[in-house]
Amino acid sequence: MAVDGRQVRRRRRRVQPAVAAAVLMAVCGCSGTSDNASTPTASTPTTGSSASSTVAVAPGSVPAPAHVVVVVFENKDAESVIGSSSAPYLTSLAQAGADFTDAHAETHPSQPNYIALFSGSTQGVTDDSCPVELSGDNLAAQLLDAGKTFVGYSEDLPHEGATDCAAGDYRRKHNPWVDFADLPAETNQPYSALPADFADLPTVAVVVPDMCHDMHDCDVATGDRWARDNLSPYVTWAQSHDSLLVVTFDESEGGDAANHIATVLVGPMVRSGETDQRIDHYSLLRTIEEMYGLDPIGEAANRPPISGIWTTSD
Repeated sequence: MAVDGRQVRRRRRRVQPAVAAAVLMAVCGCSGTSDNASTPTASTPTTGSSASSTVAVAPGSVPAPAHVVVVVFENKDAESVIGSSSAPYLTSLAQAGADFTDAHAETHPSQPNYIALFSGSTQGVTDDSCPVELSGDNLAAQLLDAGKTFVGYSEDLPHEGATDCAAGDYRRKHNPWVDFADLPAETNQPYSALPADFADLPTVAVVVPDMCHDMHDCDVATGDRWARDNLSPYVTWAQSHDSLLVVTFDESEGGDAANHIATVLVGPMVRSGETDQRIDHYSLLRTIEEMYGLDPIGEAANRPPISGIWTTSD
């Protein structure tokens, strides 16, 4: 990574076996829908209340990677990315890792989806207004309380701890950790602060590209080139350092109720291939919490952690 994530199946072109093998060796070795406040929601967002019950899982049902890096792209239907000639690199990741063909976001527009992934709830947020000020449980606080570490890295963020609504191609609506004032400023970093030595990464990092590189203001090909240039070094390193990459999207492009998004997990603990288990952002949060022995928060408690893709457990 350079310094300066059953019910609806999708059909897409598959990389030929010889190409896929070459890609796996390599991996191991401006258009888009506007997400402004006027976009109608496709589902009723959840509140910040805790779930009344928790989906139980067996201990050790998921691995505990040394590092997890989550990268969130923007506003694209799954079919526009995985298998698309405009996204050869992200398609190669789907071939090398677990490709979720039934992954979904929670709502529209962008901001509540980021908040849901980070805190287990949309916290009553239904638009992209700024600033949003929140309190309560979230993934960063959980990790810090458990003696682990968390950092969110946002491209074009002006400086550590910046609370700007916009700067260059940075937008705060895509940065949920800044909304929780109780978190230390050092959890909110510019992308340029990403460690050159990946061994210095926090336990969990979330990377948010800028408004062009995340495919919001620019096309899929632009975002795919950014992914290739910025993610491939980490993917190579992760294979021999027990670490995981999660690539997902905040929402689908058209504001539809299905909200079908691409999500791929890549790492040495992941079996390659398609999986049709239904997941959403709460499923991703629950899985990360399970990895580090954290109690699931909000709607994450109502989701089982991701299963069936791990080489080291299920």
